[in-house]
Amino acid sequence: MAVDPRHKSRALLEGPDRAVARSMMKAVGFSDEDLSRPQIGVAHCWIGTMPCNWNHRELAQRVMEGIRAAGGTPIEVNTVAINDAITTGTEGMKTSLVSREVIADSVELVAWGHMFDGIVTISGCDKTIPAMAMVLGRLDIPGVTLYGGSIRSGACVKPNKVFGDRKLTVQDAYEALGAFNAGRISEDEFKDVEDHACPGAGACGGQFTANTMATAYEMLGISPMGWNDVPALDTRKLDVAFETGRLVMELVTKGVTPRSLVTRRSFENAITGVMATGGSTNAVLHLLATAHDFGVPLELEAFDHISRKTPVLADMRPWGTYTAPEMFEAGGMPVVGKRLIEAGLLHGAEKTVTGQTLAQEIEGAVEPDGQDVIKPLSNSLKSEGGLAILRGNLAPGGCVIKVSGQTKKLHRGPARVFENEEDAFLAIKEGRIQPNDVMVLRNEGPKGGPGMREMQLVTGALQGYGLGETVALMTDGRFSGASRGFVIGHIVPEAAERGPIAVLRDGDAITIDVENRKLDVELSEEQLRERLAKWVAPPPRYTKGVLAKYARLVADASKGAVTDLQKF
Repeated sequence: MAVDPRHKSRALLEGPDRAVARSMMKAVGFSDEDLSRPQIGVAHCWIGTMPCNWNHRELAQRVMEGIRAAGGTPIEVNTVAINDAITTGTEGMKTSLVSREVIADSVELVAWGHMFDGIVTISGCDKTIPAMAMVLGRLDIPGVTLYGGSIRSGACVKPNKVFGDRKLTVQDAYEALGAFNAGRISEDEFKDVEDHACPGAGACGGQFTANTMATAYEMLGISPMGWNDVPALDTRKLDVAFETGRLVMELVTKGVTPRSLVTRRSFENAITGVMATGGSTNAVLHLLATAHDFGVPLELEAFDHISRKTPVLADMRPWGTYTAPEMFEAGGMPVVGKRLIEAGLLHGAEKTVTGQTLAQEIEGAVEPDGQDVIKPLSNSLKSEGGLAILRGNLAPGGCVIKVSGQTKKLHRGPARVFENEEDAFLAIKEGRIQPNDVMVLRNEGPKGGPGMREMQLVTGALQGYGLGETVALMTDGRFSGASRGFVIGHIVPEAAERGPIAVLRDGDAITIDVENRKLDVELSEEQLRERLAKWVAPPPRYTKGVLAKYARLVADASKGAVTDLQKF
């Protein structure tokens, strides 16, 4: 059967009965010829609050040029974004994960309402990337997602004794705060890091959440291999944007939709890419949510199963040596994929938006001589992946620990319980946290926060105070992709859902056993039952508005913290 490239827009724009619609569109410059072509949405997240999405307007213009050159009519769509790094440690951070749903919802609404025949989604900061992928699964019209790219690394003007002459990322700004509060660097040295950690447009420059998700979606097959790797201010990014416009028109002409490409095996490829690059714990949350919107069954255990057999190959910040632009120059995800194909760890026959299989895309990998960012299989950084899933009497529904860069396998220590991130940060500043402690940050989950804040202010402070190797931290909230240390997040059930974390007390002995995938408190089942029987849920933090609505709708972290769980 022939494919109609205007399978949606004909009903909106064709025939005498649609004269009003055409008249309105002519008011903003569309011609009869424009309205007779396939209508392609170009959705981006430009916003004047952050560097991460600062290049989106320019990229959108190039995507639209590519669409026009290939015979389509582009229609620009703009949506919101929340910056995690800017809002960290404040009430504003509660909006970050909520924004993922709002972004996906808003683009979905416009695309349905205006009956786009195809779509390109452009993302930058952390939550925009999964949101712009999730919407492809919801709409299931021909589409491609393009990442705006990583920021360049910075450098101190005067190298200091803590940060030396290393290449700076936003991670160093967090850790400089801890070092300054601990008296390890001066005020001038602190200001030097602040002024130079983020030198222009682009998302945070390590294998933090943004780059983790951007590379994962290349492995998933909804972004061409290597295109997301190109840094934000590299002139080649504009070329990639133009080609993205041409590519979406090929998909529209052929009638190729995202759900026709993406399978359970595609998600396994994406997870494998995350594990091999030591990626962010947020990948668990976001890939679960993306699978939900693609209608693909995916469970928490898949991440642990894949992690156990996937070596860490990319030596990346926050735990490693190199930044995202350096990984791009080393060959990027195509080279990582080449290693994984050689090891038999990818489903190479899975389809991608390019019309090639994943294996065929990876065949084009170009590896510069002498690159040191992506290790050979014979010299992997770790024999197992960068994330692990733990369970136990403190997390019967599961939780996530980041183990890339960690040699530590076991920690046992007394609980130091905090009801929110602010109190925990203050305790570190005041010197009340001691080596071997297990910091417990609760009431920060999807419902209890609400919004599942990232504990980056606390993890950065631990590193800055020199406690990162000796103190463990567990929370029902999340962590930034820039976090490092012995940290556990996404505990299910969360405190607000009557999870055991809700009844922990200072001094309770907690054991974190990575090898056996266990997180336990040394209390009997009867003791836990007695404590939970006496527990009284705190009143909701918000009773109206978007945060109250989110708290009522959101599912737990093991299900991706989606807000429409009943959908499938």
